[in-house]
Amino acid sequence: MKLIDGKALAETIKGEIAVEVQHIKAQGGKVPHLAAVLVGDDPASAAYVRNKVRSCEQCGFKSTLVRRDADITEDELMGIINDLNMDDDIDGFIVQLPLPQHINDEDVTLAIKPSKDVDGFHPINFGRMAQGLPAYLPATPYGILQMLERYDIETSGKHCVVVGRSNIVGTPMSILLSRKAKVGNCTVTLTHSRTRDLAAETRRADIIIAAIGRDNFITADMVKEGAVVIDVGINRVDDATRKRGYRLAGDVDFEGVAPKCSYITPVPGGVGPMTVVSLMMNTLKASRKEIYGF
Repeated sequence: MKLIDGKALAETIKGEIAVEVQHIKAQGGKVPHLAAVLVGDDPASAAYVRNKVRSCEQCGFKSTLVRRDADITEDELMGIINDLNMDDDIDGFIVQLPLPQHINDEDVTLAIKPSKDVDGFHPINFGRMAQGLPAYLPATPYGILQMLERYDIETSGKHCVVVGRSNIVGTPMSILLSRKAKVGNCTVTLTHSRTRDLAAETRRADIIIAAIGRDNFITADMVKEGAVVIDVGINRVDDATRKRGYRLAGDVDFEGVAPKCSYITPVPGGVGPMTVVSLMMNTLKASRKEIYGF
């Protein structure tokens, strides 16, 4: 069994990006600029945004953080988004989810200019991805592709089972791994909570992408010998022995599953850091106008 160290890989990629940014600066080019909008005081969201700001610093990017209280109106938030859309110095921006219940996530996503949608959530980017056109890929699937590529994990002709059908991870992951590409050419089965005999499906898989949001859901009896397991889950489990009163657990029972795997990602330290670094990669592309040309 080999551990896919997302934390170490993310640091390597951030180092590569930093070298590219130094080259841009040396030639008098524009420094990539990422903005983040954080609404409310959700601790997890605040932590994610801090990680993104820190990663910007490590990559040599400019970063802007826009913080607003949870009682902001949707119209006020839309005004902020419009300002960011119109700001030529900002190459890309994200609106950290989840948002307060009185704000419609879908309306917010649609309001972001596709050329600045470095999260890859806008339907135009999703549609371009589905058709194999240049697009900002959703950060988590993009990070997983990087892991598979840089660990030289063969995907062509393999059977991949994706567990979970969200628009953020499961569905785009199924599209990306089935397309004709260096990391792709899989036969993909997309499963979810209504799938009959889910264990029978996962036991057939050469590659399992677990993104269902249930701690320790994938157990050893659901995995065949030699499988590659990518655990996207990050779940808080109550644990009185921990200082914070909880511990983080993935969607995979790591202790039981790992001995059967050829490769597996840990939680934490696996997919999470790669999600953040993928946002940096998209921002670099945005600064170079690689996707839309403007």
